[in-house]
Amino acid sequence: MKKVEAFIRHEKVEEVRDALDSIGVEGMSFTEIKGFGRQKGYTETYRGARVTINLRPKVKVETVVEDDTVEEVVATIGKAARTGDIGDGKIFVTPVEFAMRIRTGETGSEVL
Repeated sequence: MKKVEAFIRHEKVEEVRDALDSIGVEGMSFTEIKGFGRQKGYTETYRGARVTINLRPKVKVETVVEDDTVEEVVATIGKAARTGDIGDGKIFVTPVEFAMRIRTGETGSEVL
């Protein structure tokens, strides 16, 4: 099993959710976060004063999938979240060593 984490723009949440649902991903979590990457932030004018915003708002999408579907999931998120502009986000894949459904005690792939 692999955990796929994607950091995406707020306006792409529904598009990514629908795309993952269409390929059969049944469980996913969305968390509002703030952070920065290469972009570092931006400067805007607020009530006549220049203000530097260092932390950009993003949404973190998390899901755990079988090893054989990781490439499809990553490609689907990438396609749905892409605008072509700086700040589209990133996707990370990490191994999941153990999983257990608390209610039933099921473990491994049965949890998915």
